[in-house]
Amino acid sequence: MIKFGPSGNSASFYAMGYKHTVQAPEYLEKFGLDCFEYSFGRGITLSADKAVEIGKAFAAAGKEISVHAPYFINFANPDDEAVQKSYVYVINSAKYLKLLGGKRLVFHPAAQGKATREEAVKRTAERLKRLCDMIYENGLEDIMYCPETMGKLAQIGTLEEITQFCKIDKIFTPAIDFGHINAREQGSLKDISDYKSRLEYVIAELGYDRVRDFHVHFSKIMYGGKGEIKHLTFEDEVYGPEFEPLAVALKQLKLQPYIVSESDGTQAEDARAMKDIYFSVADC
Repeated sequence: MIKFGPSGNSASFYAMGYKHTVQAPEYLEKFGLDCFEYSFGRGITLSADKAVEIGKAFAAAGKEISVHAPYFINFANPDDEAVQKSYVYVINSAKYLKLLGGKRLVFHPAAQGKATREEAVKRTAERLKRLCDMIYENGLEDIMYCPETMGKLAQIGTLEEITQFCKIDKIFTPAIDFGHINAREQGSLKDISDYKSRLEYVIAELGYDRVRDFHVHFSKIMYGGKGEIKHLTFEDEVYGPEFEPLAVALKQLKLQPYIVSESDGTQAEDARAMKDIYFSVADC
């Protein structure tokens, strides 16, 4: 079943008197939301005991939790020694995800750096194959690993690149950030067909069963000539993209993803708005 929730705690979480993510399930219930994404973006600072405590709170409330691995990951790094840290970031994030009781791990795949695009993409794919081996070696293959589409031109992560990476192994499922795609492509997502054509491409490449419950990030994002600049809220009327045409496309294609709002400070409010839109629109 389709799920909606925030990435991290909104400003209103703290304004309502909540202090720690262990209280997030109660907060989510007030908004009628289904899931939550915990970010390790700046590194894993959560203790194992606290992760277990948070996981129990989410399980008791019937809410799902995912994690976002550290932003430092770069599988296109030309330095073989330096890239070892990227493997560790993913493996450790996966171990903490299991403590939290979640099943989805999102990560940024790479940055192009000084290499050509072709070289960086090839290097990333080779490293993801090694990562795949390490995941199986550590008995962590019962998790969905979700490489994310990226919003800056200098990052590896076009929809096509992410889709091809996911062909490496069944453990990989695309995390499609529609705000990133829209920013990277200078406002390309406008109507139902814009969303539907991209989703149909992924389905054609990976198969419906692999894509049915894929991972989604959604927010409006300011962009410039080099792509993404910053995340906005649903109040923005300049940059987009809009969620309603995506909602229709998802219904028409019978997809039921896990949709995470990454709005700037209004994640829960905008996640609720998306849920309301989804259940109010027709599929034609």
